[in-house]
Amino acid sequence: MVAEPTLTLESAGRAMPLISWLMQQGLQGAGQQEMLQGYCQRLEDMGVPLWRLHLAQRAFHPKFGGLGFSWTRADGLSHEHYEHRDSPRDEWVRSPFYQILTNGLDEFRAGLDVNEDFSVFPLLEDLRGQGATEYFATGLWFEKPDDREIDPNHAPEGVLISWTTDRLGGFEDDDLNIIRGSLPYLGLALKSSSNRQMAADLLRVYLGRDAGKRVLSGEIQRGSSQRIDAVICYFDLKDFTSLAESIPGTELIEMLNDYFALAVATIQNHGGNILKFMGDGMLTMFDLGSIEEDATAALNAASELQVKIRDLNRTREAQGLTTTGFTLALHAGEILYGNIGAENRLDFTVIGPTVNLTSRISGMHRSVGQSIIISEYVHRAAQPASHDLVSLGRYMLRGVAAPIELFTIFEG
Repeated sequence: MVAEPTLTLESAGRAMPLISWLMQQGLQGAGQQEMLQGYCQRLEDMGVPLWRLHLAQRAFHPKFGGLGFSWTRADGLSHEHYEHRDSPRDEWVRSPFYQILTNGLDEFRAGLDVNEDFSVFPLLEDLRGQGATEYFATGLWFEKPDDREIDPNHAPEGVLISWTTDRLGGFEDDDLNIIRGSLPYLGLALKSSSNRQMAADLLRVYLGRDAGKRVLSGEIQRGSSQRIDAVICYFDLKDFTSLAESIPGTELIEMLNDYFALAVATIQNHGGNILKFMGDGMLTMFDLGSIEEDATAALNAASELQVKIRDLNRTREAQGLTTTGFTLALHAGEILYGNIGAENRLDFTVIGPTVNLTSRISGMHRSVGQSIIISEYVHRAAQPASHDLVSLGRYMLRGVAAPIELFTIFEG
């Protein structure tokens, strides 16, 4: 188990200027990159001969399992994300960090300027080849550790950090006192920053980019909403009910993820926001600043989706996988955008006649024989349109007093 470093009065005194700065950064909500850059610079200013720093941290993200930050004296700070993997990378398994977790070490220290074999740790051999003289690593948990054995591939929330120097003889005791003395404060500041980043990531993933940002900024009161003009889009996969009865569940989920990943990326690339998934469909919104921009972006996304889903179907067919088509309905108008629900369960979504009419239009696909249906309001807002929009005729829709003209995109 990684233990918290022991603080001594001497260590705390030596590190006090750095500690004060770290506390200030934590209170001000500084970002991790900004904080680590400043931390390394201040260690150098205090005479600690830092040549390289590396930090690894668990990430709460559907795609990435962890993130890493690296600082060097020559290149400054960089960062990378580590994707979720079924089996751990060899680079990770053969690292000092993995050794710390596996053996429950408080610290890991290696003098690289001595004739010692570090072939079990390729990283240390590489650092020695670049002129490093000592490597020092430890870690901190961001939660109370228990007595269970730690799985290094699924470690608790926290950070693992290494400091490397190229000074002849390595780190002096005073250097490590400063590092150890300031480490708990660095951990608290990083926890403050990472918690906010975690909240932003999770809200963006589960609520959507715009809704997540609004909730994080404080738009959380039930009933709070605003009236905006936007284009609403309903996207659905065809024949999903029959597919769900004919293919295994795991294959069905993989198919959904394939099509949704493509649709989400296309809509977001054109400025759209994903509001919610509804079984085999999703509700999205375009709100780019003007209804004209919204309509143009929505039409561009719809046209691109036609091409991309055809390509995806060809790929899936070549792999012997089930394929399907899609339907998409676009309508424009005023909507209410905000918090709706109960005091202990809210949804940040859209409501209003425009949303209801988009749903009615979405139900017209079989009647008109087209996958993409566009209301006359989107057609009018997008003029002059860069797509060939063909009229499908005027229709009376349930709950609408006057007939509405519908269009589709003709792709020659």
